[in-house]
Amino acid sequence: MTDDYTPRPEHKFSFGLWTVGWQGVDPFGVATRDPLDPVETVHKLAELGAYGVTFHDDDLIPFGAAEDDRERRIAAFRKALDETGLVVPMATTNLFAHPVFKDGGLTANDRDVRRFALRKILRNLDLAAELGAHTYVLWGGREGSESPAAKDVRAALDRYAEGLNVLCAYVKERGYNIRFALEPKPNEPRGDILLPTIGHALAFISELEHSEMVGLNPEVGHEQMAGMSVVHGYAQALWHGKLFHIDLNGQTGPRYDQDFRFGNGDVKSAFFLVDLLEHGGYDGPRHFDFKPARTEDYSGVWASAAGCMRNYLILAERARAFRADPEVQEALAASRVDELSVPTLADGESLDDLRAEEFDVAEAAARGMHFERLDQLALEHLFGAR
Repeated sequence: MTDDYTPRPEHKFSFGLWTVGWQGVDPFGVATRDPLDPVETVHKLAELGAYGVTFHDDDLIPFGAAEDDRERRIAAFRKALDETGLVVPMATTNLFAHPVFKDGGLTANDRDVRRFALRKILRNLDLAAELGAHTYVLWGGREGSESPAAKDVRAALDRYAEGLNVLCAYVKERGYNIRFALEPKPNEPRGDILLPTIGHALAFISELEHSEMVGLNPEVGHEQMAGMSVVHGYAQALWHGKLFHIDLNGQTGPRYDQDFRFGNGDVKSAFFLVDLLEHGGYDGPRHFDFKPARTEDYSGVWASAAGCMRNYLILAERARAFRADPEVQEALAASRVDELSVPTLADGESLDDLRAEEFDVAEAAARGMHFERLDQLALEHLFGAR
């Protein structure tokens, strides 16, 4: 094992302005940190070894800012990107903080709110394209309800689809090299959020006019809040060709959205998720969407950001060692993991051939699968004992 866990741009680590810039506000307490200038964020992330920075429109430009203030902030941000070499791989729109979005953006009951939400997204899409972003995330944190009587879900899904169809058509019309990524979450801040899991979002995408332009941005904590397997969910998104972007953080089971730094929480899931990302064909940014604990000053904020990247690199090394271990290879063979990649019906085999085959049910039922040994080997690699 090596002790070189130094992040470099080729690792494609990225952070949102809202992550390291979170001031520690929660439903029970006010800010514990002063606001962080986006320009300072860019320079500090570059210093730590990140390659990218992402943003909501309101992270960069305060809601309702005058046009000259908007242009000044964008120019300063662009200058910082040029000075550091950081890129903007993804952008998104805040449709959840301002009171106007208390009932949602694209699925608000009020039609004029939905129209305003579309205009807000369209304006930031133009900026995202100018800054070179290739992914545009849509998190519907307010798209939902607390009472089934308050929302006609079928009509809401119609409006959700209409919004995506309009946005895709706009991107095609303007020739932007941008794809959309939906971010599922089961609840919080709404009691029940539309498209709560990866599976719900995949089914929804299949109904869109430009489904090829829309994929997923799953988040570790969001899937675990719903009691889902993060690894299974990300793997299915990969299988569909829909893993357009990812959010990495830490969570300890189905409770409120904890947003721990990556690696703090369900470490076993984090290990197998990194294994999947490193060996399963995902080539996008390793994006961290976490909240530094409100106990920290800014030295602790930057320590937690560095910890996210370091933990990923440690887990990636552990995953490589796991895959290269001869004992693991033997255990994988004993568990017949590779056999799952063999088609159940051979090429050219008929159903008559299948029906005619003899099978010793008793012998097959008595076979051990040896998964416990395989899992123990994985844990030993995770623990650094091998």
